[in-house]
Amino acid sequence: MQKAIKNILLEHFKDQLEEDDIRSTSMGASGVDLLLSPAAQKLIPYAIECKNQERLNIWGAIDQAEKNSTEKLKPIVIFKKNHSKTYVTLELTEFLTLLKK
Repeated sequence: MQKAIKNILLEHFKDQLEEDDIRSTSMGASGVDLLLSPAAQKLIPYAIECKNQERLNIWGAIDQAEKNSTEKLKPIVIFKKNHSKTYVTLELTEFLTLLKK
């Protein structure tokens, strides 16, 4: 799923980012699932945790994203299960900030 999200983000920002601005980490590696270059961090200020699971422990996923977040990169979880749409979880205050933009 990480590679799919990477490709979606690169397509969305195709005029602003290069292929190597977003890198997918290996499964089981510690830290964020998508490594963002400084240019990508300006456009995508999130510590991204990707999950493709039939039964997701959302609190565990959020905790994992929060542990990998920084002052500049806010935690989000992008998740789906087989044959479903893809969703994003983020803190309410961050969502409200997005609505103001």
